[in-house]
Amino acid sequence: MKILILGATGFVGSYLMERALKAGHDVVGTHYNATIDSRDWSPYSDKLMHCDIRYREQLDSVLERSKPDVVYLLAAQSYPALSWRVPIETLETNVVGTANVYQAIKAAKLDPVIVVACSSAEYGEVAAHEVPVKESHALRPLHPYGVSKVATEMLAIQYWLNDGLRSVCARIFNTTGPRKTGDVCADFTQRMARIEAGLAPPILKVGNLQTHRAITDVRDLANALELLAEKGVAGEVYNISGARTYQMQDVVDLVRKHALVEISVETDPALLRPSDEAVIFGDSTRLIEATGWKQQIQLEQTLVDMLAYWRLHHPRNDGAPA
Repeated sequence: MKILILGATGFVGSYLMERALKAGHDVVGTHYNATIDSRDWSPYSDKLMHCDIRYREQLDSVLERSKPDVVYLLAAQSYPALSWRVPIETLETNVVGTANVYQAIKAAKLDPVIVVACSSAEYGEVAAHEVPVKESHALRPLHPYGVSKVATEMLAIQYWLNDGLRSVCARIFNTTGPRKTGDVCADFTQRMARIEAGLAPPILKVGNLQTHRAITDVRDLANALELLAEKGVAGEVYNISGARTYQMQDVVDLVRKHALVEISVETDPALLRPSDEAVIFGDSTRLIEATGWKQQIQLEQTLVDMLAYWRLHHPRNDGAPA
């Protein structure tokens, strides 16, 4: 099978690249402003093409080389907090970029399945009685990133309805794992590794610990996206969410449980967002019924693996085992 991964040097894309190559597929990935360490994508660098999806001619070249049966559309400005600072770049990349992808596929007269990375951020604030949120819930995003992902999804569905381009939309809830940066689990585990290595004082600075999040391991997410490429229904939208929620305080407690040193915890006002959903938790019934997907990796194991990853990047100065 020929697979194109747009955003292959991003967090999720890197796992999809590795899994597709291991499975023996003919894979092409794109890179632009990688969000993971170069050491994590260098093993497949010969499979990559430079591509900024804001520029149509670059997409044309990628499609000419790859001629894919499956496209994973992961290339995006994917950080909600950053979208407050760069709203125009977020919209250009995520909305104009998505339109460019579809226009390029249409012009190339290709007929791939297109798995589109959408987001739980599309829902915005959800009342307690509406949790876990279903795909039918109203979309009221709270930040530019969420707005951009609503537009991404609407474009994908529009191209299915009007042009027959087979779009399967995945509303991805909080996902983490080794290589991740910019989320609470990555921040906590990386800081803990730095503290253990003597590179930072033994104080874990935190933001709002009262919010609740369902959290999925990236390896489970990659499996869900692969299943949607195989079994998802074109024009449909699927939540991909962990099966239970954790309070952010729970994450702190688990990180401390597996830490090698004692630390204190302090709230840092700079880590508090202008607005923050109290609970993010999705109903994945539609996904499970369509594909048989099941979450395999629990949060504690994910955090243990993330600590191990960051310890490799920040080895302890005293030579103690990490």
